[in-house]
Amino acid sequence: MLSRRIIACLDVRDGQVVKGVQFQQLRHAGDPGELARRYNVEGIDEVVVLDITATLETRQALARTIRSVAREIFLPLTVGGGIRSEADAEAVIEAGADKVSLNTAALRQPDLITTLAGRYGSQAVIVAIDAKRSADGFAVFVRSGTTDAARDAVAWAREAERRGAGEILLTSMDRDGTKAGFDCEMTAAVSDAVEIPVIASGGAGTFDHFVDVFTRGHADAALAASIFHYAESSVSDLKQHLRTQGIPVRL
Repeated sequence: MLSRRIIACLDVRDGQVVKGVQFQQLRHAGDPGELARRYNVEGIDEVVVLDITATLETRQALARTIRSVAREIFLPLTVGGGIRSEADAEAVIEAGADKVSLNTAALRQPDLITTLAGRYGSQAVIVAIDAKRSADGFAVFVRSGTTDAARDAVAWAREAERRGAGEILLTSMDRDGTKAGFDCEMTAAVSDAVEIPVIASGGAGTFDHFVDVFTRGHADAALAASIFHYAESSVSDLKQHLRTQGIPVRL
């Protein structure tokens, strides 16, 4: 079994890290560079920076944030939010990102996935899927979770893979910020439908939630924010717990 990855997410607005519940009620969580420095020492496997406002006015500020994070870590850095074109992707990679995450733009311009995969390699292209449970499956939402995309998460993940995505970042909007546990059913449905790695996001509150998403959810990686940002749990303690449960993790 391949080692499972633990990923810290930095949701950034106006140059600062924030965290909310179900994409609402945002509160300050710290400085991106300072948090990245702590995670690098604690042994996180990767860091994701998401510009949750992603407006044209904040693009320059996001570039500064990327640089402040990149100089503090020696591990893969993914950046997403407002990447609508090849030029946008080039800008964040030049600022220090190793991977780009596409969400709304991937649905509107699916050829962008193929273009970026051809230029940087599929390993550098992540398609982020924000989804909620619906009567007949898992509904995809875009524009920071405000707009129903009229797509099913499983079907969209399959298409993203065909178009060249190297990973899927799957966020349960129902669980986001609740600390009630990952949506293992949704994660398993997507993980079992594709060959590429799936990163589970939304709901981490205890160490056993990670155990659940790696076993029942079939996730390749798990992303969290609150449980790490507010120093409720350390990455090293989490990894030790996973090892005692027979789940391989990176040292």
